[in-house]
Amino acid sequence: MTARTFPPDFLWGAATAAYQIEGAADEDGRAPSIWDTYSHTPGRTLNGDTGDVAADHYHRWAEDLDHLAELGLGAYRFSISWPRVFPGGKRNPAGVDFYSRLVDGLLERGIRPVATLYHWDLPQEWEDAGGWPVRDTALRFGDYAADIVGALGDRVDTWTTFNEPWCSAYLGYGSGVHAPGRTEPAAALAAVHHLNLAHGLAGRVVRELAPRARLSVTLNLHVIRPASDSAADADAVRRIDALANRAFLGPLLDGAYPADLLADTARVTDWSFVHDGDERTAAVPLDVLGVNYYSTTLVRAWDGVSPRSDADGHGRSAHSPWIGAGDVDFLPQPGPHTAMGWNIDPTGMTELLLRLRDEYPRVPLMITENGAAFADEVAPDGAVHDERRVDYLRRHVDAVGVAIDRGADVRGYFVWSLLDNFEWAWGYDRRFGIIRVDYDTQVRTWKDSAHWYRRLVAGNALPD
Repeated sequence: MTARTFPPDFLWGAATAAYQIEGAADEDGRAPSIWDTYSHTPGRTLNGDTGDVAADHYHRWAEDLDHLAELGLGAYRFSISWPRVFPGGKRNPAGVDFYSRLVDGLLERGIRPVATLYHWDLPQEWEDAGGWPVRDTALRFGDYAADIVGALGDRVDTWTTFNEPWCSAYLGYGSGVHAPGRTEPAAALAAVHHLNLAHGLAGRVVRELAPRARLSVTLNLHVIRPASDSAADADAVRRIDALANRAFLGPLLDGAYPADLLADTARVTDWSFVHDGDERTAAVPLDVLGVNYYSTTLVRAWDGVSPRSDADGHGRSAHSPWIGAGDVDFLPQPGPHTAMGWNIDPTGMTELLLRLRDEYPRVPLMITENGAAFADEVAPDGAVHDERRVDYLRRHVDAVGVAIDRGADVRGYFVWSLLDNFEWAWGYDRRFGIIRVDYDTQVRTWKDSAHWYRRLVAGNALPD
C-alpha cells in the first residue's frame, strides 16, 4: 500500500491564538479584553484559570518560532490582540512592535505569517459600549484593521479577518459560556450580522493596504446529521445548518442571508440591524476560506415527550446558543471521544470539504484548525507518548487527502495547536498542543505528535 501523499505546494502549518498563549496581560500598554474580564469573574472558568500568563509567548516568542522552524512548517497562523495594539482606538506602538518582530522572525525562518485579526479578544471598552450586537463595534474593528494592516502590510502572507464568528456570536451572547457571557437571543443574532459586516469592512482594508496579501476568514462549519430519515429530522438539520453555517456562508460568499434563517428567527428579531448594502459589503471576495473541523453534530426534532438532549459539544448552559431552534435536540454520539467530549469522526472532515467543493467550487480551502485534547501523561523520562493524538491527526489528515482525491481544492493544513494553552472556559485542564507546556516552568517539550508531524511535513506524506 502506497503512502498518502499531498500536492507539492501543499502548505503545512500550526495555529495558536493571542489570549490563549501570550500572557503579559497588563504589560506594554495592553488594555483588558472581554476574556480578561470573563476569566477573572468567579465561576466562569474551570479552577478560576485566566490567561494572565498562559504560555508566556509574549516573552518566549523567539523560542516558539524556533520550534516552528524545527518542525519544518511552511506557515504559522497566529492572532493579533486588538487590545494590545489598538486600545482606546489609538495605536499602541509597543504592541504593534511585538507583532512586527514576530512577523519578521517568521520571515527570517522562511515561515509564512498567517495573521488573524480577531480571535475572540474584544477590547472590554467596546463591550462596555454594547459589544458585537451594536453596529459601532464593526466600524471600530475596521479602524483597528486599517491601523494594524497598515503597519504590517504585505509582510503578512495571509490576513484572516475572524476566527469562528459563530462562537463569538452564539456562545458569547446566546448561551453565555464564552466571553462576554451574555444570554440575549436577539443580541446574538445582531452580533452575527455585525461580525459579518466587520469582516467585509476589514477585508476591503486588506485589499487596499496589502494588495499582495491573501484574504481569508475562518469558519467552524458544522457537519450536521439527522437522527433518522424522517422529514422532521431533516428539517431539524436544515434549521441548525442555517444558524451554524449559512448565517455566515450566505452573506460572506453569496451576498445575502438565507431566507429560511430569517423566517426561522422572525419571532426573535426582525433583522432590522441589516442596513441596505451591508450584505454586499460583507461579500468581499476571498482568496481562501479557512475551515476548522473537530467533530460532527447529531440532531432530531423533539417530539414534545422525550427527555431533552443538548449534547451539542459547546458547553452546558441554561440558555441555548441555537436561537429560535428550541425544539431541536442534540444527541450524544458514540465514541471514541476526545477530552472535550467531542466524537472522533474523520469522515465528517471529508464530508464538509466535499460540500464546500460542490457549493463554492471557485473558493480554495485551507484547514486552519484540526486537533484533539487528551489527558496527556508525562513519562518518567519526561516524554509524552500521545498515541491517541497521533492517531487522531493521522486519520484526519488522511480524510483531507480523500477530499483532495475527490476534487476538493484544499491548499493546506494547520494543526491545532502548536502549544498547550489556555483553553477558554476549560482553563488549563484541556491540552491540545503537539508541544507540551509545563505551566509552572514554561518549559516546552515535544510530544510524540510533534515528532510525527515533523515527519509528515518533511515527506509531504503520511508517515508509516
